Amino acid sequence: MRLTTARASRHAQYGGGVHEQSASGPHHTTTTERGSFALARCACGWSGPARRSRDRARTDATDHLTSAGVTAEQRETRP
Repeated sequence: MRLTTARASRHAQYGGGVHEQSASGPHHTTTTERGSFALARCACGWSGPARRSRDRARTDATDHLTSAGVTAEQRETRP
């Protein structure tokens, strides 16, 4: 078995950017649904994994806010 690397020109036309997380940016999380799955997203660019459980997606968002240093008093609640 021989492993090789792809030539650089193979992806040279890719123009998409990678959205990096902003540690100092605002942290407002939302939960969206995509078919049978729920995803947590944040204004800083973070996105959690797709979950079958909406509650688990909300927990992912809360965990993200906690790891970003956002306190419970600072969290914005949205209907």
